[in-house]
Amino acid sequence: MKKSLLVFAALMVGTFAKAQTNAQILYDFGSDRKYVTLTLEMFKADKWGSTYFFVDHDFNYDKMVVGSKNISQGGTYTEISRALNFWQNSKMKNWSLHVEYNGGITKNYPINNAWLFGVEYFMHDKSFKNTLTLQALYKTIRKTDQNVPMQLTAVWGCKDIFGVKGLNFSGFADFWWENHVSMLDKHGDAKVDETGEVIYKNEHTVFTSEPQLWYNVGQHFGCNNLSVGGEVEISHNFGSNAGWMVRPCLGVKWDF
Repeated sequence: MKKSLLVFAALMVGTFAKAQTNAQILYDFGSDRKYVTLTLEMFKADKWGSTYFFVDHDFNYDKMVVGSKNISQGGTYTEISRALNFWQNSKMKNWSLHVEYNGGITKNYPINNAWLFGVEYFMHDKSFKNTLTLQALYKTIRKTDQNVPMQLTAVWGCKDIFGVKGLNFSGFADFWWENHVSMLDKHGDAKVDETGEVIYKNEHTVFTSEPQLWYNVGQHFGCNNLSVGGEVEISHNFGSNAGWMVRPCLGVKWDF
């Protein structure tokens, strides 16, 4: 999942600049993954707020399970959101209404559609190089029970960190309530007890975060579109995995 573009693009709210779009190709070194993910990401500001979306596609075709119900080649996940702000010239300009859709499909099962509604608050320093957006959202997930139908999100960005031009640190953290069952270990294998029976554990919350670090190497040879870097996905009880997972990724990014 990606939301990093939201931070830097948020600086353009009110300027109605052209859409900002990038493509990222990352190799996931996670012990249960080891495959390439392609991400397409877009942000567009206008006089009524802004629109943001991303699409992730996992090239994990070699992970298809022989004899199982494979319903998709690889996996695809998308999020699209709309921030509504009709008061950009008022004292409430940093507050926006927020509506969002999440959904997708894996190789074995569809990801239940989720709808989110709420508010977000945007903060920044005087230079606008360091930003933070906080969101409090009502979240409803299709065919899924939730003890609390909410998601809390933080999205941050820091440009030219440590005074290094083109070195950018960004990312997001999501926490939400979702009743589900976990049974996989850090290698993606089923956890079993002494008798060989799979250990199923009821979970009620999910946490996931993806801090990213990118360096604009293209600035050194007349190609400002090109950056190299990566991210680390840090999660707890995400998907079918039990407990904490840390999955480092490396790759390239092209800003259109």
